[in-house]
Amino acid sequence: MENQLKKNKNWIKDLLKACWGVISFTRTATLNILFLIIATFILIAILAGGEPTVIVENNSVLKLNLSGEIVEEKTFVDPYSEFMSGALGDTDSSPEILLTDILTILKTAATDSRIKALLIDVKNLQGSGLSKLQEVGQALDRFKQTSNKPVLVYGDYFSQSQYYIAAHADEVILHPMGGVSIDGFGRYRMYLKSALEKLKVNTHIFRVGTYKSAVEPFLRDDMSEPAKIANQQWLGDLWSDYKADVSKARNFESTNFDEQLDDLLAKLKDVNGNFAQFALNNSWVDKLMTHQEFDLYIDEQWLGQKAKTISLNDYLAATKQPFLENNKDKVGIVVAKGTIYNGSKSSGEIGGDSTAKLLKQAREDEQVKAIVLRVDSPGGSAFASEVIRNEIEAIRLAGKPIVVSMSSMAASGGYWISASTDEIWASPTTITGSIGIFGMLTTFEDSLAEFGIKTDGVATTEMAGFSVTRALNPVMGEVIQTSVEHGYDQFISLVAKERNMSKADVDSIAQGRVWSGKKALELGLVDKLGSYQDAIDSAAERAGLTDFKTTVIKKKLSSYEILMNDLFAAYAPKITVSTNNNNGMLSVLNRIMAETKTWTQLNDPVGMYLYCYECDVN
Repeated sequence: MENQLKKNKNWIKDLLKACWGVISFTRTATLNILFLIIATFILIAILAGGEPTVIVENNSVLKLNLSGEIVEEKTFVDPYSEFMSGALGDTDSSPEILLTDILTILKTAATDSRIKALLIDVKNLQGSGLSKLQEVGQALDRFKQTSNKPVLVYGDYFSQSQYYIAAHADEVILHPMGGVSIDGFGRYRMYLKSALEKLKVNTHIFRVGTYKSAVEPFLRDDMSEPAKIANQQWLGDLWSDYKADVSKARNFESTNFDEQLDDLLAKLKDVNGNFAQFALNNSWVDKLMTHQEFDLYIDEQWLGQKAKTISLNDYLAATKQPFLENNKDKVGIVVAKGTIYNGSKSSGEIGGDSTAKLLKQAREDEQVKAIVLRVDSPGGSAFASEVIRNEIEAIRLAGKPIVVSMSSMAASGGYWISASTDEIWASPTTITGSIGIFGMLTTFEDSLAEFGIKTDGVATTEMAGFSVTRALNPVMGEVIQTSVEHGYDQFISLVAKERNMSKADVDSIAQGRVWSGKKALELGLVDKLGSYQDAIDSAAERAGLTDFKTTVIKKKLSSYEILMNDLFAAYAPKITVSTNNNNGMLSVLNRIMAETKTWTQLNDPVGMYLYCYECDVN
């Protein structure tokens, strides 16, 4: 009997081994087959000559199809993952358009004799910072002035951001059942105090600054009065600039904006609720046409039957200058876009270490004679911000001028990394300031107690018992608050030193308060108002350059990484991305997830943050 049992055990063991072998073989074979399929696909594409070379034909119409969000730097997406997502039909991504690509295209097309007209398509343009929209609007104005080529825009519907771009066209045409939505600027947030109390989550906040309201959603059920006053002021500055720019572009009075619902309702009743006719009567648009009427109109009166249309991406590919290494002096551009995290991050985000390495790369490049730091950030980790600023100091010690160009936002940590540069340029609508600091800790001892879970033990010191599962010792709270106060003192001392101000003067305009670029100039927080190009020209002038080229400083890739990026980028399936996701409750849940995502990713080693939560404008 015993021998029989041993035989049975051995048989079961052998069976399990055999099954595991089959599973391992199947897994390995599947992966190998998948790899061979991908490799074959790429090889066939290469042998077939890849994509045909784009040729710009005479009598072409450039279609400026702006799909996605206008950004300073594209967020890195692993090329293999992007390739597989496209191959499998997964299109859940947010497209991005480089601001510099748009500016380059408009400058090139203005003097390109093959381009006879510009057709703007903003149907899929998502909300972009007002300063970026202004840069595009100014580029469109230059295009019209220097080229004398017609600029036309057609839309089924124009959002506020879309309309800002559309307003710079010679003619704005709308579908008869469409509309124009110009709602102004607002800042509304979800407040969590009551919800956290119901969940018995204890939130401990440590901050300095009357206006440092980033943590208010954890402390209150509504916006504080100081936050309302501060937000109303800078939002008003943005709204004033929006109205002034659109009024100038459309050649009507800045009073031609409805700011009260009663005025909107009265005008809408006059046209029996027809939003398209309302837009026409209000001079927002020039004509109402269906798709078919518009096609006939541009063929007969604008473009002619022989005109060919070329897209933004195709025109960029066709006119992009090949990279030629030469000895020409350079202005290096380092982009700091996104929340500032500790450590290293890929392009499209800011890592203290990775962004500092880019600055160091520019410092050590002998051909780079001056540097422009393009900042589009609400801040983040205090430690990471200081790591970046340390490298900026090293650049100045090396004798290279470094100039900051503020994009849509350069606040809190974004201002910290800007403060030590030679010169700060901002847009009038840049959101900046927010000079303050905070720390936050949530403890769950009461939440756990509801489930009968308690924490207890012993330690050699009181500090060793510090945990989110235990109540916060009041003395430890004082320790953290003292550290945060020291951080705030560092911040205002830094600004006072670099901006040649007294600490008292800085403190009076700091306290976490947010300012527009226009107001920041008056307060002495920035040096000049101007465009991205203005900052580049200023950096070149400081370095004594007259003949130079600009180069974006990027992470150096290995030969293998360059090859794989090129292969997957060139031969990946073309994807059309839908950006419409306004489904009621789903949009609310997405908003909650978006508002809490940043808090879960912040990773300062000592838990201190320079972050402007107000900078996300809707």
